[in-house]
Amino acid sequence: QVQLVESGGGLVQPGGSLRLSCAASGISFSLYVMGWYRQAPGKQRELVALITPGGGTNYADSVKGRFTISSDNAKNTAYLQMNSLEPEDTAVYSCNAVHRITSTKYWGQGTQVTVSS
Repeated sequence: QVQLVESGGGLVQPGGSLRLSCAASGISFSLYVMGWYRQAPGKQRELVALITPGGGTNYADSVKGRFTISSDNAKNTAYLQMNSLEPEDTAVYSCNAVHRITSTKYWGQGTQVTVSS
């Protein structure tokens, strides 16, 4: 059964850093595009970053230069390194996997990131 489990969220001060992890089971990263989404209170969910099986990446304009998405195919784990965090980054961050051919989607439960003094 497919399962995505996020970890690494927490409370951090503005300017600080966090590293989120998404551990996947039941899928092969060679077949899926992995992505990180976030949803802040009262706002729609937005795509933060994604990484393709070949290692290509895309980022939302709001996080370019601050966030880095990466993956370890051997461990079936995706990461989101978040630096220079701002209060506006506060949200529930969720991991997403999309099959590159069938577009079948899977979601993790999410992890809370709070940026506050």
